[in-house]
Amino acid sequence: MDIKDYMQGLGLQARAAGRVISRADTGKKNHALLAIAEALDKQQAVLIAENQKDLAAGQLNGLDAASLDRLALTPSGIQAMITGLQQIAALPDPVGEITNLSYQPSGIQVGQMRVPLGVIGIIYESRPNVTVDAAALCLKSGNACILRGGSESLHSNQAIAACITDGLIAAGLPITAVQIVATTDRAAVGELITLQDYVDVIVPRGGKSLIERIAKDATIPVIKHLDGICHVYIDDNADIAKAIAIAVNAKTHRYGVCNAMETLLVAESIAVQVLPLLAASFLEKGVELRGCLKTCSIIPHCSRATEDDWHTEYLAPILAIKIVHDLDEAIAHINHYSSSHTEAIVTEDYTKARRFLREVDSSSVMVNASTRFADGFEYGLGAEIGISTNKLHARGPVGLIGLTSLKYIVLGDGHIRH
Repeated sequence: MDIKDYMQGLGLQARAAGRVISRADTGKKNHALLAIAEALDKQQAVLIAENQKDLAAGQLNGLDAASLDRLALTPSGIQAMITGLQQIAALPDPVGEITNLSYQPSGIQVGQMRVPLGVIGIIYESRPNVTVDAAALCLKSGNACILRGGSESLHSNQAIAACITDGLIAAGLPITAVQIVATTDRAAVGELITLQDYVDVIVPRGGKSLIERIAKDATIPVIKHLDGICHVYIDDNADIAKAIAIAVNAKTHRYGVCNAMETLLVAESIAVQVLPLLAASFLEKGVELRGCLKTCSIIPHCSRATEDDWHTEYLAPILAIKIVHDLDEAIAHINHYSSSHTEAIVTEDYTKARRFLREVDSSSVMVNASTRFADGFEYGLGAEIGISTNKLHARGPVGLIGLTSLKYIVLGDGHIRH
């Protein structure tokens, strides 16, 4: 296979399909989404069998526990994909929405119309559910897409691709509106991120090295996040029961995810009260604790944290803990070390909560809630194509709105400019 020619062919087909899908009515797009959901339901046994091939190969190739967890397809995981498709079908269609229409002194009306981005290239590792989420969000938002999953999920993605094709055919939409790269050759990624004539935006989902490479080499705009160094700050006005529940959930609900807490900050005046309780819960769950000098004096089995620990996304049962003097120090620490993903404060003080929301510079900022909620599904977006820590175009979980843009429209009645 000539990779350059192959990827050029995918791009050409995607551009043509994108023109069709961009003008498809909402009913037809929803028909496709629900038909894909039906196909996934019917093919559950096939999907799990193909996924088992990927899991077996992953174990032979030495994939770590976090990677295998992301790779696994379970009946509940398939049901979550089906539910996501149904939710996206139920969401309002953003395409064609006109806002801010107003008369100008000249007599013309000026407004903005929401339109698809065009063709979206998505590069991801491990998670086969991304194939469904990405396809569904792109379809509903009127975009064609080219999906390049990791080689470790090849069998799973091909089985999912067959269900997507069935759904597109059932709705009378071009099957090339969603194309999954069929080669595991890494050169395909290099070609995809430079297809300026055919692809409008790239969305990478995966490890830091993958995203850094794509951000460096792409000649197409990239929606990205590199790390999920997420913080929870327990304020001296926190409800202790809430604080313990939130911190334990944020760290231990799942380890290998980008919205898991990696650093816990605790106000100095309540550290002696709250840290022993938290340490007991974390120890019970097998979490290794690394803390500042003050933390180590309160938690005897806590090892001393290094400067690198404040910069690290562990994706593992390891937690860094720092005692801070007050809210000012907590905000300063977060804004210095955070990857701008998700941060949370636990406090009953309304004024402090408002300050935290305003001053912490991350894509999701929370009050009295676990960082694990930073997710398109939990935000009511139906699903997400990724979490963006960019400040331009899209920020936070990227759903339908994030996959569209705005163009100005002008309505006149023979108006000319004098």
